[in-house]
Amino acid sequence: MNSDTSRQSIKLGISTCPNDTFAFHGILNGAVDLRGLDFEVELLDIQQLNRRLFAGDFDVAKASFHAALHLADTCIVLPSGSALGFGVGPLLLAAERHQTPLPNLQQRILCPGEHTTATLLLRLFYGRDLPIEQVVFSEIMPRLKRREADFGVCIHEGRFTWKDEGLSLVEDLGTRWEQETQCPLPLGGIVARRALPRHLLTTIQRVISDSIQYAMSDPAAALPTMRKFAQEFSDDVLMQHVQLYVNQWTIDLGQTGKHSLAVLSDRATQAGLVAHARPLEILDANENAMTGVIA
Repeated sequence: MNSDTSRQSIKLGISTCPNDTFAFHGILNGAVDLRGLDFEVELLDIQQLNRRLFAGDFDVAKASFHAALHLADTCIVLPSGSALGFGVGPLLLAAERHQTPLPNLQQRILCPGEHTTATLLLRLFYGRDLPIEQVVFSEIMPRLKRREADFGVCIHEGRFTWKDEGLSLVEDLGTRWEQETQCPLPLGGIVARRALPRHLLTTIQRVISDSIQYAMSDPAAALPTMRKFAQEFSDDVLMQHVQLYVNQWTIDLGQTGKHSLAVLSDRATQAGLVAHARPLEILDANENAMTGVIA
């Protein structure tokens, strides 16, 4: 960190997932112009980030868009840094082939966090009253293999490894979302405290955008950073993860991303999973102002 006390300190939280460590590789290594900002970075599991955001511990952080819906009064979404796309959704897995392969009130179901988008999708598609047990995402497949649960919602690198673990696919929740909405699935994004000055929000956004484009200009150079936080995965799996979750909507949500967030908000509200409140807003860095995602 730069020791210049005149630099603006920013408490930043990101996940240990390869798409985040890839996107923030430039910031983590001081390889991009930080524009006078001093980022104090914590890397955590996504549900830990969600909880810490609710506690007000960060200025800027990665959040599940499910959590972001609940935080709309206090946080805004930055246009860069999101995980959103087609073919990126959580997978509903079973420990073994069931006669009736659908979650119900009598079965044990694992999810990676109360405010993850994975939990939101499962409740949207299978019912809000399912008895879900929330565990760290990395525990879900091992517990299914040990038959400690009937179903589990798998995220992150598990999309590439579940077959090797001998598990069964019940449904790709992302594919179902795409079929029902014709929208890319918004998983998570970077949110910032509304209370931050507008010029500071714009500066933070520009640094994040620079970091993403820096990594995309030489993806292989980011491998040591990704490997540091995901040592159990091969370089091939790490790069598969980046290729899947880092795309044009990571650079900028654009109109498609804004519309997808509006659809997610509408469906979650109609299902009673999110209280009807202030809509999510996205910082318009070009105009140094904010634009709403819902008219």
